Amino acid sequence: MKKIITIIGARPQIIKSAAISRAIKNHFSDKIEEKIVHTGQHYDENMSKVFFEELEIPLPNYNLNVGSGSHGVQTAKMIEGLEAIFVSEQPDGVLVYGDTNSTIAGALAASKIHIPVIHVEAGLRSFNKSMPEEINRISCDHMSTLLFTPTVSGLDNLKNEGFNLNNKKASINSPCVYHCGDVMYDNSLYFSNVSDEKSSILNQIGVKPNEYILSTIHRDGNTDIAKNMESIFKALLDIQINSGLSIVLPIHPRTRNKMKEQLSSDLHAEILKNDMFKIIDPAGFIDIIALEKNSKMIVTDSGGLQKESYFFEKPCIILRPQTEWIEIVNNGNAILVEADYDKIMGAFHLFSSKTDFTYPSFYGDGKASEFICEKIIEHL
Repeated sequence: MKKIITIIGARPQIIKSAAISRAIKNHFSDKIEEKIVHTGQHYDENMSKVFFEELEIPLPNYNLNVGSGSHGVQTAKMIEGLEAIFVSEQPDGVLVYGDTNSTIAGALAASKIHIPVIHVEAGLRSFNKSMPEEINRISCDHMSTLLFTPTVSGLDNLKNEGFNLNNKKASINSPCVYHCGDVMYDNSLYFSNVSDEKSSILNQIGVKPNEYILSTIHRDGNTDIAKNMESIFKALLDIQINSGLSIVLPIHPRTRNKMKEQLSSDLHAEILKNDMFKIIDPAGFIDIIALEKNSKMIVTDSGGLQKESYFFEKPCIILRPQTEWIEIVNNGNAILVEADYDKIMGAFHLFSSKTDFTYPSFYGDGKASEFICEKIIEHL
């Protein structure tokens, strides 16, 4: 029996962990024991507890409750708490997801005391080191023993950074790298039917399928710069007025506050009085799937929603200068627009008339989680 400690702390990791936990429960319960540590990086109940219940994820065995803080303070608290748990539990491996402070803290704490690190979503690169996430993901990859990349481009990135793709026995000095597909594709397939049965969010907010655009905005580069916020929201408002489509904007309290601070008073007032501009609280994963599946288009700066737009065959306008999911841009399913009003409007008009979309299987066969578990058993 292999003991694995899974580190989660932010909303996307909680969702991703559902796929691995489900695979262990259904197929590997006699071979893998999973302990879950929640760092408390996202401590808002709406952003955390609801996901455990909704996605049937086992409750964490530990919660560090680190809360918010600067990158240094937050990461330091996590490392201290995680190291104590690792010393006590003596796991065979520590599994981390993605690129958050929880990810880098887990990798640092484990690798320093010679516990193998398993990185799910390895190899992703924006090639923009001003993003904290880029520093986290690069560093984590180079501390890992098992690297699981969801895409061919991720595999290429690791090869270009000097990783040997032909190692046979995994160690920190000779890590094994696998292209396995995306655990979020596993989740989207599994929870799509659940969403059809359980979600009533479209009725709750008063929208009909294919008659609205789903948008999310949360990255600092958009929310903390007044010019960028003004451009994005002006574009969304003009799209609503010109197209007649509703705008559905699930929004975290921080972004809601930034709207008040950063938007001009006239634009802010115009948005708030527009009944077709539906600003709602953060939605649970089951509701987000329903909103994605039934939307006309998605406008987002979220890495997760970019991929999910592709899973559900929706065109995506990406409010960033670059993306880790470059294959959907190269294939014509998404357009990078930054926070540029003209680019946002141009992408909307292009997608409104485009009909020749294709959807190659960039993200695997829906069984990435099972593959990852098999390799953990094989190598650790």
